[in-house]
Amino acid sequence: MSTVANLSAPQAAAAASSPFTLAVDIGGTNVKASVLDALGDLAAPQVRSPTPKPATPQAVLDLIGRLAAQLPAFQRISVGFPGVVRRGEIVTAPNLGTPYWAGCQLIDELARRFGAPARVLNDAAVQGLGVVEGHDLECVLTLGTGVGCALFRNRRLLLHLELGQHRMRRGKTYDQYIGQAALTKQGSERWNKRVRRAINTVTSLTCCDVLYVGGGNARKLTLQAPAHVRIVSNTAGITGGIRLWDVELDELFQGVAMAQARAPARQP
Repeated sequence: MSTVANLSAPQAAAAASSPFTLAVDIGGTNVKASVLDALGDLAAPQVRSPTPKPATPQAVLDLIGRLAAQLPAFQRISVGFPGVVRRGEIVTAPNLGTPYWAGCQLIDELARRFGAPARVLNDAAVQGLGVVEGHDLECVLTLGTGVGCALFRNRRLLLHLELGQHRMRRGKTYDQYIGQAALTKQGSERWNKRVRRAINTVTSLTCCDVLYVGGGNARKLTLQAPAHVRIVSNTAGITGGIRLWDVELDELFQGVAMAQARAPARQP
């Protein structure tokens, strides 16, 4: 068997950087993807395309295939999904269409389509995996088509909160109150005031030490953030995908055959 020492310089570099991970961030507005090296660095520029309408599993998988064809080869797949995911099975997809997705075995579908093992987790949890630093209790809030939330303690994922579907103010859910539709309707100034209220509420709810605010609309924040709040890049929704393969997350995928790293590499 060849060793890294016996390989050419390009081959050795590729071996040192593997396994490569196709990281996908499925959103209600766009689907984004890139390939990450073993350290979680982008091995290729991020590619994106509008989320299909209707966003059926077949249409989204087809789109992921078109994005993957623009990227380098990979040996495994990580996906952030906007809804409740249990052991690779989709339970809800509020901003894609739960009737389309409920019961979809997305890990199996991805593994069959691309010939590589796959892991799928809620998109806010994946974003959090890309940004949390281990400061005791950390919360991640994502702002996009809808609102996502996840909690971490000492960099370990505790749970994903389906906060977007919870009542925030005057009968409106978080999705309705500070989601994309609210930003469009209310305008930036009023939307920022709403986000500040939501930040205060989430902080009181979770008693978190640090609150990270990310997602596609985080860049539109103009509010004066409290000291415990960090505005983070939406790129973490991609780069956090590398941590789906951390040993400490193996327990989330026990018994899911296609979530284990043993399938052959897929070539573009």
